[in-house]
Amino acid sequence: MRRWNGWGDESIDVALNKDALAFLEARIGPGQAPPEATFEQACAAIAAGGLSPHRLVETAAPVRALHALGQSLPDWLRLRHGRLGAVPDGVAFPESAAQVRELLAYAAAHGACVIPYGGGTSVAGHLTVPEGRPTLCVDMRRLRAMTALDRESQLATFGAGVTGPDLEAQLRAHGYTLGHFPQSFDYSTLGGWVVTRSSGQQSLRYGRIESMFAGGQVETPAGTLAIPTFPASAAGIDLREMVLGSEGRLGILTEATVRVTRLPEYEAFHAVFFPTWEQASSAVRELAQARLPLSMLRLSNPMETQTMLALAGHKRLVGILEQWLDMRGCDEGKCMLLVGATGAKRQARAALRDAFTIARASKGVHMGKGLGERWRRNRFRNVYMRNSAWRQGYAIDTVETAVDWPGVTSAMQAIESAAARAFGEHGERVHAYTHLSHLYPQGASVYSTFVYRLTGDYDTDLARWRSLKQAVSDAIVASGGTISHQHGVGSDHAPWLAAEKGELGLDAMRALFKRFDPEGCMNPGKLVLP
Repeated sequence: MRRWNGWGDESIDVALNKDALAFLEARIGPGQAPPEATFEQACAAIAAGGLSPHRLVETAAPVRALHALGQSLPDWLRLRHGRLGAVPDGVAFPESAAQVRELLAYAAAHGACVIPYGGGTSVAGHLTVPEGRPTLCVDMRRLRAMTALDRESQLATFGAGVTGPDLEAQLRAHGYTLGHFPQSFDYSTLGGWVVTRSSGQQSLRYGRIESMFAGGQVETPAGTLAIPTFPASAAGIDLREMVLGSEGRLGILTEATVRVTRLPEYEAFHAVFFPTWEQASSAVRELAQARLPLSMLRLSNPMETQTMLALAGHKRLVGILEQWLDMRGCDEGKCMLLVGATGAKRQARAALRDAFTIARASKGVHMGKGLGERWRRNRFRNVYMRNSAWRQGYAIDTVETAVDWPGVTSAMQAIESAAARAFGEHGERVHAYTHLSHLYPQGASVYSTFVYRLTGDYDTDLARWRSLKQAVSDAIVASGGTISHQHGVGSDHAPWLAAEKGELGLDAMRALFKRFDPEGCMNPGKLVLP
């Protein structure tokens, strides 16, 4: 059963071992378990909804509570303290595009907002319910079937509510894969990936979701938008670009056709350590610009490398590893790079050999597949550590951006420094670390994590999160970065979008949304502020 107030399945627990707790205590001080409301207490505070009965709409308080929030830090605070605030007045579970159209008409008749719901994994406030207006949540997860597979064109069509594991299982039965593996893979949906411009961990081989999305169907208040598939087209503006990143503001994506590939013959992940960040970042830039047929490059800065080793357990084995690396010049400032290769065995192995040659030129020390394979086994489990850290009194939050290569290191430093200053104002420390999650010839995604102590008081912890968000988002904009590389905008990042799009760009987006949604009922307050 899925957790109602945290991440993932209740049966899975990735605990912080005693060495990991000692590491955090040394960095930021001892944590204290915060108070926690029960699900029954949270539901008891929910008022009756304002929608009339409909055969597709459920109005029971527990169902509404489970669709009220996502996975952002303020969402967790509301869940853990039982202060849900505004929740949907009803939740619908359509099984066809026709039923989605019926629900949009029903919402319009009630003057209700509509919030599309996929896997509930948003960390940017995409699911926040507006105050003072009836709201219908449309849960898309019953639209999950693969309805077509064109083997010649390598195109597959799915209901937009299909989750990552279900999508891959349906493709694997026919010998194919989509290859889109975000950290939220277990629960996030194809439709959610498209409308938030998601990026998977192996995008170096498979591409981001925008290169996979070939066409589909969107139900909007103004009618049905059908987007046919073409291998390429010069026929004006690409309609897919209006849907990609639209975050539910146009309508509801009900069907998506995606470009798939044959299951790979071979896949391996290796670890390489570098003595310094300067050597490591130079090497990964050269690797990205060499355009080797790799599937992943993921570079941790010195603090993330230290943190990953500290949280790994196996203290004796990690100690032996660090002694061995120290003898090869990789000591306190060392950085770990994970290198993945996927595809035909001969091609993938050749790409790895070329990658290791480039790494050696920057003093990289190849450590084989052990650490890389451990990462692969735990790639969707590490996020569970948010649950165990919270129980110990620690919050874990993240921000991410992307910048051109000249600004990568300075952006990383600015973001971490901004977080330290934000918590320093409260007399607190923050444990901040960063990795480059996606590498491009032009630049890189900079993904920073912050671990800090909770006070246990809702208002205080919310205020501290807001000061953190303000500080690090301002630092991103000042560094010339996008406000989001992969999480989307939602309501949490919307205040900084103007710096990137400009007022003319924002006005154009508002005009686009109004054409498809004249009454402004589709997920209001997200992406573009009123």
